Amino acid sequence: MSLKELTYEHHRNAERQEFVKVLMGGSIDEKLYATFLYNQYVNYNILETVAMASGVLNGLPDIRRAPKILEDYIELWDDGDNPPTTSPSSKEYADHIMSIAGDADKLMAHVYTRHMGDLSGGQMIRKKIPGAGKMFDFDDPDALKTAIRAKLDDSMADEARICFDFATKLFQEMMHEVK
Repeated sequence: MSLKELTYEHHRNAERQEFVKVLMGGSIDEKLYATFLYNQYVNYNILETVAMASGVLNGLPDIRRAPKILEDYIELWDDGDNPPTTSPSSKEYADHIMSIAGDADKLMAHVYTRHMGDLSGGQMIRKKIPGAGKMFDFDDPDALKTAIRAKLDDSMADEARICFDFATKLFQEMMHEVK
């Protein structure tokens, strides 16, 4: 089985969340999307910082999303210097990433889950969201996908599932922002 097959159910569960329907509906509120981006920035920034320090991102040109997510957030956030609240799952995610900081394979499982999503499904999302969607801009997406796949191993499935679970939690928390 491939890593994709081994994580299929967790991936599907994340995709089935109500917030994903809102996100893909084409009329998501700018402030809600900016709140989501802010939390995505928190998640990606810690992951990419720790992964870079561990050498996990070596050979993955144009992989970093955090700076682009921040640009997207700044474009849409209109509440001045008052950022949204960091979600509980984003705080837990930061703690989790720090707990696996020395494990390149576990970090790569998170890069796989998040960045391959941006390279694939993210291209559909970008058509539905407010703003420029710079986080979905890649210089050479096919080459990046190939480079990521070269670093994968089926033994990363458990950690990739954990990453999907964190994504699911954030989607659930974002629905509380809708209500």
